[in-house]
Amino acid sequence: MLETMSADELRSALVEKIAARHQALGLALPAEVERALRAVPRHLFTGDADLHAAYEDTAIITKRNERGISMSSVSAPWLQAMMLGQAEIKPGDRVLEVGSGGYNAALIREVVGPTGSVTTIDIDPEVTGRAGQSLADAGYTDVEVICADAEFEIEPGRKFDAIIVTVGSWDIPPAWPSQLAEGGRLVVPLRTKGLTRSWVLEHQGGTLVSRGHQTCGFVPMQGAGAHHGTAIPLLDKDDDYAVGLWLDEQENIDPAALSGILGLPRVEVWTGITVDTGIRFSDQDLWLATTLPSFSLITASQKALDDGIVALPWRYGTPAFVDGPNLAYRAKPRALDGAVFEFGAFAHGPQAEQSAQRLAGQIATWDQAGRPEPRLSVHPVATPNAELPAGHVLDKKHARLVIAWPTAR
Repeated sequence: MLETMSADELRSALVEKIAARHQALGLALPAEVERALRAVPRHLFTGDADLHAAYEDTAIITKRNERGISMSSVSAPWLQAMMLGQAEIKPGDRVLEVGSGGYNAALIREVVGPTGSVTTIDIDPEVTGRAGQSLADAGYTDVEVICADAEFEIEPGRKFDAIIVTVGSWDIPPAWPSQLAEGGRLVVPLRTKGLTRSWVLEHQGGTLVSRGHQTCGFVPMQGAGAHHGTAIPLLDKDDDYAVGLWLDEQENIDPAALSGILGLPRVEVWTGITVDTGIRFSDQDLWLATTLPSFSLITASQKALDDGIVALPWRYGTPAFVDGPNLAYRAKPRALDGAVFEFGAFAHGPQAEQSAQRLAGQIATWDQAGRPEPRLSVHPVATPNAELPAGHVLDKKHARLVIAWPTAR
């Protein structure tokens, strides 16, 4: 019975769940990471959560702000294991963790062993205090815990073989590549056009070049690296019917032009492009973000979905774009025969048909390109256009990002 399982038994069951999830995602769970998961007592890092909750494969929130928004958490174990695999850390590595909770630092400590070192940094003294105490309680007294803003270098000249960021970041501050040893890996949940992906970036002669990515979600960065997007409401109804757009970059959208947009007839365009159940297509989101003008994410309350005001596959952020007084968004895929679903585009506005066709056309182009995997490179903010590789350029405060779509897989 669940009620009689010990912490060791619950931990073993959790590792099996993580391994199964990795397999479903097409990932391998490295043996050294599995050993770490079996060794670290997660319940010592999860605050007031009961023993069984501590060993669920979900995030546990450890701090909220005055509005109830999560500000710190112990991330879902499968996600931590995935990022450790991305970082390819090994015995003897020097590792910096940005964003503390204690548990992930303990996992890293197990992997790097006695010849390696682990430093964890967080801007919140309450978080670092709790992390330090939890690490001590679990016996990891040699993990360095620092309370500071990770936007800046810990100390001049200090280098790490890997930096793992466990908070959502909108930018890549210069301190991170400057602290990476040549060939070192930066694993960071980076937001581009509102879409968060855990990118593994390798340091190569002043440039960070991606070696893979996975979809993820994290609490937002605080301090100098904090970034706040813009919300545009699309309905003048109460919160039960909330529908809106989320803008995360410098999109040029006039909210007044969208007044009453959802009250106009909806045009539907279906693409003939299909996907089987269980097949991930999150790279399509990034494709649309880099090929459509005035890209945004459309969000909606569950009641707005239930009542058919909008039809979204993901209510917390579905790809959309604004073309003057027109709004188009990716439709909830419709079922065809068996477990096959077709992509489509919905649009409202005076030229809704044209906008829906444009979005549908990009879905078709993505399919014709072989459903490619994006590549990301990160360049200093002063890099001239002529020195950037081909691709979609996204300018941040500290860096110039280039998202490219190489030959289809």
